[in-house]
Amino acid sequence: MRLIELSPIGQKIETGTLLFTAEDIIRFARQFDPQPFHVDPEAAKDFVFGGLCASGWHTCAGWMKMFLAYWTVEQARLVADGIEPPKLGPSPGFLKLQWLRPVYAGDRISYSVTLTESRPLASRPGTWMNSTLNEGVNQDGKPVIRFESSMLEFE
Repeated sequence: MRLIELSPIGQKIETGTLLFTAEDIIRFARQFDPQPFHVDPEAAKDFVFGGLCASGWHTCAGWMKMFLAYWTVEQARLVADGIEPPKLGPSPGFLKLQWLRPVYAGDRISYSVTLTESRPLASRPGTWMNSTLNEGVNQDGKPVIRFESSMLEFE
């Protein structure tokens, strides 16, 4: 089965929702993005965001976590139905990463992926390049992250 058969172009797939706790925000930021508004709730009040908020990289990692959890369940579902799942490979990169608004402690971000294009690679028969639009919205339905990505698919 090909990805385009499973998820037609333009069909938004909800991959999951992630709660961002203060503890998670601080833990991630201490290791990867130790700016005051990510690691210190008191200091964060004096910055432009007005409170502790997640690193944009944390929101990206959240998208990947939810996508992989979704994909693991989806592959198992297909196998249980006697269908060979698409063989998805690595991503050669992403474009237009936008952090549209802060993600605060207590926010629940719902992530999605939408296939926008699938084309065969002339240089590698049996390989396709899939393009996706990836998004995250908070509990109020307001967008917080958006980016375009590509992923390889193999026969």
